[in-house]
Amino acid sequence: MSLTADTTILFVPGLRDHVPEHWQTLLQAQLPNARSVSPLEHDKLSCAARVAALDAALADIDGPVLLVAHSAGVMITVHWAARHHRKIRGALLATPADLESPMPAGYPETATLDAHGWLPVPRKPLPFPSILAASRNDPLATYDRAAQMASDWGSRLVDLGEVGHLNPAAGFGPWPGAMELIEKLLHTS
Repeated sequence: MSLTADTTILFVPGLRDHVPEHWQTLLQAQLPNARSVSPLEHDKLSCAARVAALDAALADIDGPVLLVAHSAGVMITVHWAARHHRKIRGALLATPADLESPMPAGYPETATLDAHGWLPVPRKPLPFPSILAASRNDPLATYDRAAQMASDWGSRLVDLGEVGHLNPAAGFGPWPGAMELIEKLLHTS
């Protein structure tokens, strides 16, 4: 791994926070200069609380940062970018959850997400380079919706094929492709 030593990789997990067998958790353990946004103790469904947790994690880091977000972590990242102005080297946005469309059973309903500040999802271009990695069979976002998000945010779209939601339920512990995309971001920023 040839990561730039001065860049901190900050992982932004989704609403299920830190899952031991998740690719984000596994990759963080392999990287010498990596951290993760701490899980919330209260207000776990609050968008504002999640954005504040990301902002607090960033405030604790000196030097360049590259964000690696998954699922609702992508939405936390774009909400943060709409409200804060810290220089970010880039962001890998993996399989964003489409919070504006009905979610499968077991996930919060659209009205609940709206009541907790997630909607509307910011649609302005991000102020830093980004890659949005989308799945063709993600139960939490159609490929077309993910492609529209990438277009709105000015992100480079990467088609991952049929990888589900890129999580343990879809058969992913490690995701070797993450490092390749992180390296691309580090070399374009």
